[in-house]
Amino acid sequence: MTALLETRRLTRAFGGLVAVNNIDMHVAEGEIVGLIGPNGAGKTTLFNLLAGSLEPSSGIVRFAGADCTGFPAHRMARLGVARTFQITSLFPELTVADNVRAGTYRTKTGGWAGALFRTRAHAEDERAVSARVDEILAFVGMSARRAMPAKALPYGEQRKLEIAIALAAEPRLLLLDEPAAGMNPDEGAKLVQMIRSIRDRGITVLLVEHHMRVVMGVCDRVVVIGSGLKVAEGVPAEVANDPEVIRIYLGREKIHA
Repeated sequence: MTALLETRRLTRAFGGLVAVNNIDMHVAEGEIVGLIGPNGAGKTTLFNLLAGSLEPSSGIVRFAGADCTGFPAHRMARLGVARTFQITSLFPELTVADNVRAGTYRTKTGGWAGALFRTRAHAEDERAVSARVDEILAFVGMSARRAMPAKALPYGEQRKLEIAIALAAEPRLLLLDEPAAGMNPDEGAKLVQMIRSIRDRGITVLLVEHHMRVVMGVCDRVVVIGSGLKVAEGVPAEVANDPEVIRIYLGREKIHA
């Protein structure tokens, strides 16, 4: 499979602390890859490097074969990288539909002049955006919530809304940062189905997650990091029984799916 995202010796240091240390990894087109490790392992720092929220101290990031090392977040978004966050990042006063509409910024073709003069092209663009918002809300099962303020949603649905906003940008790669955080088991099971459906839409997925039922239930491959270093990589069943993963991460016999 062709690598959509890859890193070579990717490193990020904060003074004397090396949070990400010479990480080589790849995510193939069409894969669902999990990134796991203990708290403080460097997972979120690595995510921030991939999404453009942080610049690496050294190393290389490539997306679709092109060097994008050090690209800021808006340039990574234009390339086709969208992300969610550990803590929900919504417009709390806006409706569910308007939050999703805000995520369509990367696909809009019109400028300020079209909006000011209400051109035909602007009207067509707005119709296309509205249709896309409707389709995404239906996809994530939130059509009935479209007029509700985001702040009024239960926490689990706020997590779903954040995924919907990311999908509105039409990404090639979706970075999910702990998407199951705060979800109950039933919501987690539905999340697994949603992630599979996202892949069916032609979107590659890389997720950081602590809920091992989600990781083992949905990922094609798992990358494990500890203290900023890549410790293991493989299919979930292999990683679950890797002695080094068990030693540094779990402290028990194996990862239970």
